[in-house]
Amino acid sequence: MHEDAFWQLIDDCRPCAPDPDAEELAAALTARLSAGPLAAVVGFAEQLSWALYRLDRREFGERLSGDAFLYTRAAVVADGRGPYEAVLRDPARFGSYAAGLVWAEPLLYVPDAAYARLTGEPWARDTRYSYESFSNAAGWAEAKPS
Repeated sequence: MHEDAFWQLIDDCRPCAPDPDAEELAAALTARLSAGPLAAVVGFAEQLSWALYRLDRREFGERLSGDAFLYTRAAVVADGRGPYEAVLRDPARFGSYAAGLVWAEPLLYVPDAAYARLTGEPWARDTRYSYESFSNAAGWAEAKPS
């Protein structure tokens, strides 16, 4: 799955009504991906992990616990490409998600649920990038003094 297809799928599945914890988004994504093919599930998992990995940086999560940081990063992704890219450009925008405890934990489980529906088996997911908090070593490296 290409990055554009990933963001289009998020946009297509996002409900019109408020979805504070992204439960409806996650359900819609799971249903859509469960229709197959399996390659779309794997591609979605890769793109989701990459998007979360890119937000795994000191300027975003320095004051958050690992779980809070992960769920908040998921909320940024759940908001769609525009808000996500705005946060990447201006880390101060991440603060409104963190301060408001805006979380989207269910988004994390979409690929696993879709995989299980398609195959009848649990998935031992292994993506190229880890979405776990603090896994992006470059994003957490200390800034070198000039």
